[in-house]
Amino acid sequence: MLLKFTKYQGTGNDFVIIDLNNDIFEFSENQIKKICDRKYGIGADGLILISNHDIDSFEMKFFNPDGSSSFCGNGSRCAVLYCFHQGIIQSNCSFITNDGIHQGQVLKNENIKISIKSPLLVDKLSNGDFEVNTGSPHYVQIAKSLDKIDFNKHCKLIRNNDKYFQNGINVNLVKVEEDFLDMRTYERGVEDETLSCGSGVTATALAIAYENKIEDSIFVKTRGGKLKVDFERLENRFEKVFLTGPAKFVFSGDYDL
Repeated sequence: MLLKFTKYQGTGNDFVIIDLNNDIFEFSENQIKKICDRKYGIGADGLILISNHDIDSFEMKFFNPDGSSSFCGNGSRCAVLYCFHQGIIQSNCSFITNDGIHQGQVLKNENIKISIKSPLLVDKLSNGDFEVNTGSPHYVQIAKSLDKIDFNKHCKLIRNNDKYFQNGINVNLVKVEEDFLDMRTYERGVEDETLSCGSGVTATALAIAYENKIEDSIFVKTRGGKLKVDFERLENRFEKVFLTGPAKFVFSGDYDL
């Protein structure tokens, strides 16, 4: 069975997008794993399924490479750009995804802005680290260096400890610079570092905003590019949260499922 697919990336976070507007098809966990496999499949950090919706502009379902599902910030931004390129939406839209309804906007130079469901709370742990759920659960740790460390080994110890092992958690290390944040993310479901993670960028920005009493916005540098998080802060509670950054079409083709 041949499936038409499109590949998009947002700051190096890459996704296979399959448009189901004219088809009804259910993907098994093994099929999702195969599609996302970088050696035997197309290769991606996740699979996005696009379909019609009666109320919102479109529906997006996101799956991690292990077949599990969650909210994905960069995937949502790529989905918005895909739907814009296909004429499904204009420059402004609403869409429903794994954690509910979001707003999307196509800006200049294919920068995509999406809303993140709020209010959002930052939980500072007794060890000084943070937990923030931005549609997906995130662990945020402030680091002195992002390079002088065995990153994957360090993050796996957190992700696989007794507290998080069953449901998993994304682990973000952040170095606070003068006018931006520098960060790296280890993603559950991928079980490896990715070049960028939109929900992780948002979680990290809010944790640092809470810690340093920042009121409105933060720029974040990932291995794959720069993103911006806008928000309104009320102590450890955040409203009107938005994630903005570039997305790009990569290639399209047919895949023999």
